[in-house]
Amino acid sequence: MANERLRGAIVESGMTLDQVGARLGVSAKTVERWINHAKRKPYRRFQYATASLLQCEVSYLWPEEQTSAEVTEAGNAELVKLYPHRSVVPKQLWNKLYEQTRESFDVVVYSGFWLTEDASFHRIVKEKSSDGVPIRFMLGDPDCPAVAVRGEDEGIGPAMASKIRNALVNYRPLFGLPGVEFRLHRTTLYNSLYRADDEMLANGHLYGVGAYMAPVLHIQRVPGGELFDAYAESIERVWETARPISSPTDLGGTTA
Repeated sequence: MANERLRGAIVESGMTLDQVGARLGVSAKTVERWINHAKRKPYRRFQYATASLLQCEVSYLWPEEQTSAEVTEAGNAELVKLYPHRSVVPKQLWNKLYEQTRESFDVVVYSGFWLTEDASFHRIVKEKSSDGVPIRFMLGDPDCPAVAVRGEDEGIGPAMASKIRNALVNYRPLFGLPGVEFRLHRTTLYNSLYRADDEMLANGHLYGVGAYMAPVLHIQRVPGGELFDAYAESIERVWETARPISSPTDLGGTTA
């Protein structure tokens, strides 16, 4: 069911979806989802920002706005499990999630090197490619300042950039597969994100600690929840600003 009130308010404003998204700091596709899926409401901060932009009351655009208690309860339901660090997450969980995906297969990391050496993960990527599932890899640009800072934060310095280049070499067999896309981002990642449809593993980044020792949240999308969508929106922002590459050597430098 569509949110016709929101659609009408945008039309009345004379703005396009691109313009609304730009003013709110989200993508046009996100605004379109708010319109086409009335039950998938934006986060509270976006509800108020949208209402202000369109000069409407929040209660008019979203008549059934949730209470804080309801949002909190939904958030609790979104958390499947908390792992104290990535190294204790069962290996089969990563593969299980990606094996089940039908619509969204995303990997957002700086290098995620450990995953590039997993033969079973490569097999899953190839199978999902054959099934027509869109697969998006977002790795850090090895020459960008954010990667250099992360390397220093982890105490490995330039090795972080080298790990990214080596990860891309390991992914060489996946380049060119139908539906598989690689992009390099220059963002400051606060989490490595692994999305499979409506489930996600969010591996936090801690100063001075490698990601393998940082906590991992296993979360799922539930009606009324905001946690999953917050991470999902972050993925879209990284994707939109990242640079597409067509091969492991498309870096402006060497991959050796």
